[in-house]
Amino acid sequence: MTRIILASASPRRKELLEQLIGDNFQVFTSSYAEETDRCMSPEELVTHHSIGKARDVALHFKNAIIVAADTVVVCRGEIMGKPANSIIAKEMLRKISGQRIRAITGVTVLDTGKNREQSQYENTDVWINDLPEKEIESYVNSGEPFGKAGAFAIQGKGACFVKRIEGNISNVVGLPLSRLEKMLKELDVDVQHLE
Repeated sequence: MTRIILASASPRRKELLEQLIGDNFQVFTSSYAEETDRCMSPEELVTHHSIGKARDVALHFKNAIIVAADTVVVCRGEIMGKPANSIIAKEMLRKISGQRIRAITGVTVLDTGKNREQSQYENTDVWINDLPEKEIESYVNSGEPFGKAGAFAIQGKGACFVKRIEGNISNVVGLPLSRLEKMLKELDVDVQHLE
């Protein structure tokens, strides 16, 4: 049986991967340090980070399929990562208020046994409602924005902020499942018949 390793501590990514392949995988958190390189496009950045995470975890497994991902939100050309504190979270929410934002996720699948690797990225456009200051304050106080790119979670209370979405919703959560399934198939992993 092929071992699949999710190189992420994200509970959202774990839930998404479970939707695709059940509980046929192990979680192993990457120690890769993400740094924002302003010379890279958002697509290059998330792909670069997903490769870094996958390769870091691959060092611990001789015969496994490593799945790694990295997500950012882009608003008016600005890359928005995860807010470090409530002040930054509020600033991010004010910036995305009434805007079209883009969630971009880079995904890397690495087969350590066959020394094969591929990386791709996915874009999803999300239109955000106008957010009153009182709503921003209440949302930040809920604690949900922390650990989320762009300071909101579409799978949580942040769903109320979304006017419409164009593209893959699982991508906004952090793991584009249809793209991942195709990538796994290209590495000869049949997600329908994992034991």
